Amino acid sequence: MTTHYLDNAATTKSCNAAVKAMLRCLSEHYGNPSSLHREGLEAQKELDYAKAIIASALNCDTREIIFTSCATESTNMALKSTAAAYGKRRKKIVTSAVEHASVKKTLAFLSENDGFEIVEIKPDETGKYKAINFLNACDDNTVMISMMMVNNETGHVLPVKEVFNMVKRKFPHIITHCDAVQAFMKYSVNAGSLCADFISISGHKVHAAKGIGVLYVKKGSKIRPLILGGKQEMGLRAGTESVPLIAGFGAAVEVLSADIDKRFEYVKSLNILLREKLEQLESVRILSPIDASPYIISIIIPKIRSEIMLHYLEAKGIYVSSGSACSKGAGSGVPEIFGATSEEADSIIRISFSCENTMDDINALVDAIASGQRDIMHR
Repeated sequence: MTTHYLDNAATTKSCNAAVKAMLRCLSEHYGNPSSLHREGLEAQKELDYAKAIIASALNCDTREIIFTSCATESTNMALKSTAAAYGKRRKKIVTSAVEHASVKKTLAFLSENDGFEIVEIKPDETGKYKAINFLNACDDNTVMISMMMVNNETGHVLPVKEVFNMVKRKFPHIITHCDAVQAFMKYSVNAGSLCADFISISGHKVHAAKGIGVLYVKKGSKIRPLILGGKQEMGLRAGTESVPLIAGFGAAVEVLSADIDKRFEYVKSLNILLREKLEQLESVRILSPIDASPYIISIIIPKIRSEIMLHYLEAKGIYVSSGSACSKGAGSGVPEIFGATSEEADSIIRISFSCENTMDDINALVDAIASGQRDIMHR
């Protein structure tokens, strides 16, 4: 049976370049990068090369890159470090109401355990975020603002660059953190022009392997390690580095960096085609706006629970999701914030593309949704 993988916001297939780099580091350059002999030096060269590639993609210095196990760890490190460094004097953190669980739960922890006031900004009635609302929520007591660039469930693009630049001009003391997981290698994520002090990114969202992430830390920012031990990663992330995963991440970024705009336009054409075909289906509603990231499109199939449709599509070799993979099927509340009713939120399907998807994937998906509407509703 032909399969059609359309769940790339959850994870992507590792590209050939990443697999090749990982295998090389497992079988040839397998030394510990902290070792002083030749094998250790070869491993350190692999690590340094990958760091240089990723730093170039973020337009930053290699000394501003810290390798972590995932973007969730990166985010925890950024938020908890900022709270620890500045939290005695300032107790307000501003964020959006649609953040990933790694941000939401970390901020909830800081609120419950350290007394931080968490201010969540919601979009307007059209689902749009206005930068001025974030600025107006900030004051002299604000320690940090944390915003995602692209929402992982609907693809809504948040005005991070505009917000961070406005905030830094009026309140230069406020620390800025961006979850760029669904934006990195799809949009320009330039650390300098973004005015970000911290940026979280993940390897397995960009055709590298699971288990590797990066935290960008602007030079001069106060940062504290979550994991204590050796002097790896400038003493900020102890533990022997996973050179194979790091090398794979670097290789994937190197390949993708060559044609970001070309891939974006190709995926956009797939997104437009899918929208045109979905509009021909009875009662299907597209939740993601036309100006959302073309890589993610969430739809509502009324009166059919997401789980039921997911399994129906899976039986036909089509793989999608009902929302964030991290929620494991539990409702996040994000669809409702962007205008879905609670009943509609239980009928959402998230389709997410990579440049490996084709028109055949779209045709198979739309045909299967149409037959699913008939078959499931008439059981």
